Amino acid sequence: MRAGGRRAERHEEEEESAFVSMTDMTVSFLFIVMILLAFFASQLRSTDTVPRKDYEQVTAERDDAIHKIQDLQQQIERLNAEVRDAEQQVEQLKAAVRNNEQEINRLKSEIRARDEELARKVAEIKKLNDQIAELERQLAALKPENRLETYLSAVADQRRQMLEALQSQLKIDFPDLQVIVSAEMDALRFKGDGLFQSGSSELAPDKKLIVEAIAGRLNELLPCFTFGPKAAWRAECNRAGAVIEAIQIEGHTDSTGDDNANLTLSTSRANATFFAMAASRPDLVDFLNTRKQPVLSVAGYGEMRPVEDNSTKEGRATNRRIDLRIIMYTPRSMEEIEAVRNALENGIGSAKP
Repeated sequence: MRAGGRRAERHEEEEESAFVSMTDMTVSFLFIVMILLAFFASQLRSTDTVPRKDYEQVTAERDDAIHKIQDLQQQIERLNAEVRDAEQQVEQLKAAVRNNEQEINRLKSEIRARDEELARKVAEIKKLNDQIAELERQLAALKPENRLETYLSAVADQRRQMLEALQSQLKIDFPDLQVIVSAEMDALRFKGDGLFQSGSSELAPDKKLIVEAIAGRLNELLPCFTFGPKAAWRAECNRAGAVIEAIQIEGHTDSTGDDNANLTLSTSRANATFFAMAASRPDLVDFLNTRKQPVLSVAGYGEMRPVEDNSTKEGRATNRRIDLRIIMYTPRSMEEIEAVRNALENGIGSAKP
């Protein structure tokens, strides 16, 4: 009994000892696991965790990036929509261009047709103009030449040449002299203030030199266009056979002052000019017209023949003037023209047929 008890006790002790050993091993194993977990936890804390402030900043930046991505996506959607609209507009414009090209081609065809029609019309007009020119030529050949008109035209041209020559010569002698050819091409016009003092009909000595120069130029000109003892016609100076009927020294005033006084003043100035010319060149009175009268004559018109508006200072200054008017003989028939030419060529004192 006692041996069996001891065996039982021994067996119990052995079982208890085995349990203790298993417990110790389990505790040791758990302790090792805890140590390993602590090690791994320390490793994770050192590499995979960040401070909360940095975490929040990164989170905020991530949210901002997400918002920006969303905004960009919205912008991309808008741009895609605009691209689609632009593509639609491009298609519409292409269609319009195609329509316009068709219209342009149609208009070009119409223009070509009209150009062809215009070319035909131009050719027809040219043909008609040629026909008109030919008919006019034939008509001119059938129509007798109007020799009287031709002569009068040549005489008018001859007078213009005489006046322009006188003007040029006087401007050479007196560069400051205000002298022009009238618009009608029939007179030399001297500004009155250039020859006379205001209100006076007396020529100053320096102005008398101008008048004497005019007399000298006329003395050179008149022999080829007049009759009388000093006449000397030459074809070189008077091919048309023109005759001067009168060279009229005309006095004019502005409208200032009394009419009668202006008429008297203008006549006195014309007379003073005539007397100075005649005193300088006495032979001037020997040049005669077709009626055996001296061609040199005098007239005073006062304010009655203005050439500018008397309401302005410049107009009045122009109206105060001396005109040297050349009046040409005007024949009324071919017989008179022939008589004039014969008289000039033969030095006859009268041109009456």
